[in-house]
Amino acid sequence: MKINILFIVLRLILGGMMVYGGIQKFQKPIPSPIAVVEKAQKFKAPEKESTLQKILYINGAKQTGYFWQVLGIAELLFGLLILLQGSSFVGAVFLLPITLHIFLFHLFLEADEVNELLQTGGLFAINTALVLKEHKKWKHLLWIKPI
Repeated sequence: MKINILFIVLRLILGGMMVYGGIQKFQKPIPSPIAVVEKAQKFKAPEKESTLQKILYINGAKQTGYFWQVLGIAELLFGLLILLQGSSFVGAVFLLPITLHIFLFHLFLEADEVNELLQTGGLFAINTALVLKEHKKWKHLLWIKPI
C-alpha cells in the first residue's frame, strides 16, 4: 500500500513538472535571429564558453520554428498522460527520452549547476522507476520466443 502511494506521489511530481515545463515553452516569444546573435556576442570570452553553448543550443531549438513548440506540446501531453492513472505507463514510456535529454543537457552544459543537475537527474530517475515498475507489461518485448 505504501509503495502505491509513493508511486502516485512520484507520478504527480513528474507529471506536474512536465506540464509546467511544457507551459513555460510558450510563455516568452521566440527571439529573432538578430537578437540571438546580439545576445551571443556578449559571451564570446573563453571563460563564458559554457554560457554561450547554452544560449546557442536553446535558441537554436527555438529558431527552427517548430522544435521548441513540439517539445512543449510533448511535455504537456505526456505530463498529462502520467497524471491520469489509466495512461500513466504510456506517458512514462513516451516521456523517457525527453527526461533523458533534459538530464544530459544539464550534465554536459550545466554541470556546475548542482541543484539543477540533481533535479533533472531526479526527474529521469522517477521516470525510469515508473517504467520499470510496469516491467510485466513490456518485458515480453525484450525476448520473443522462437516458434
